[in-house]
Amino acid sequence: MSSPALTSSAPAIDPTFENVWDELVWRGLVHVSTDPDALRALLAGPPITYYCGFDPTAPSLHLGNLVQLLVMRRLQLAGHKPLGLVGGSTGLVGDPRPSAERTLNTKETVAEWVGYLRSQIERFLSFEGENAARMVNNLDWTAPMSAIDFLRDIGKHYRVGTMLKKDAVSARLNSDEGISYTEFSYQILQGLDYRELFLQYGCVLQTGGSDQWGNLTSGVDLIHRAEGTSVHAIGTPLITNSDGRKFGKSEGNAIWLDAKLTSPYAMYQFWLNTDDADVADRLKVFTFLTRAEIEEIVAAHDAEPFRRIGQKRIAFEVTSLAHGPDAAAAAIAASEALFGQGDLTSLDAATLESALRELPHADLAAGTPVVNALVETGLVASLSEARRAIAQGGVSVDGAKVEDDAAVVAGSLPGGVSVLRRGKKTLAGVFVRG
Repeated sequence: MSSPALTSSAPAIDPTFENVWDELVWRGLVHVSTDPDALRALLAGPPITYYCGFDPTAPSLHLGNLVQLLVMRRLQLAGHKPLGLVGGSTGLVGDPRPSAERTLNTKETVAEWVGYLRSQIERFLSFEGENAARMVNNLDWTAPMSAIDFLRDIGKHYRVGTMLKKDAVSARLNSDEGISYTEFSYQILQGLDYRELFLQYGCVLQTGGSDQWGNLTSGVDLIHRAEGTSVHAIGTPLITNSDGRKFGKSEGNAIWLDAKLTSPYAMYQFWLNTDDADVADRLKVFTFLTRAEIEEIVAAHDAEPFRRIGQKRIAFEVTSLAHGPDAAAAAIAASEALFGQGDLTSLDAATLESALRELPHADLAAGTPVVNALVETGLVASLSEARRAIAQGGVSVDGAKVEDDAAVVAGSLPGGVSVLRRGKKTLAGVFVRG
């Protein structure tokens, strides 16, 4: 029997918190910040303008960026005014990586990626009402600036000794690779962004990952030196997998927000595999569920962890946020059907294909014997092992038990595919040609 339908939580702040700052802290979203007391008072007062920047160093944002998008949305829901910055100029340079220089992309590629990222950011913010979001591109104010103007007006406020102490810079200075002036200058460019947004829009808060803290404070320091006033920054904690690696493309384990790069099914499965110990933290960071709802889910999960109540709720909520409730529901239906709790023939072809691409799979000709398909997909090591598995009653195709080792794979499911099963949980996909 399929699970009852879920309804995703609408983005909203939790009314049980006196201040959105208190909610950010409770959700574990403040790893480091400028003056916490001043920030709490600032966020409790009249609407402020704040920003977060996203560099187009790939054609899509990923789950690490999603943390920032949801922080931006929470602040907007509390009445504050977001600026979503896409780094058309900083994306051409790249912030320092710990180990080696970035590969610089062409101007045409970066411009194309700017458009992709902009459309993704726009899905998470509201562009209506008194605190409507605005999108900006730092190429608009850096491109017209000459090198002399940059050095005279901006560079004079920076002290090289302070810049050398930044974690990302010092790590590279102590490496065999060293660091180029291009990447060394990144922190100045990000500081320039904050100052420009302060002057144009009165922006007084920047958010970002804590690994960007040196770049965040670059802007805070620049505005203090150049404009004689104080502004703020919040650094969110890095979100890591159970193996300690952070989410992100630099680690080679990115879960992308673009459905073409990471399908809704793959995203759903990623969250379904959340470690039990991470359930509470993930619910706080990646969903808009209230404190009471999260405490209830965590209590139910802890009482019966084998039911994976927490993981299923996280998977549904985040997939809904990223791709919409319909895509999340389709991912659930595919997951249940593949593992024997639903009707495979009822799935739409696109969802079924994306699900099977996540499994061991093979492209085979129509009429391929099941025994060969078992070998080609890696479910067994040899034809003799395939025949034994069939004789023992442990093989099915498209939900029907295989009785004869002369049976063939027909691709009878939507989209011309078949699902092979060996035992209860070992699955593979077959994409039938011709």
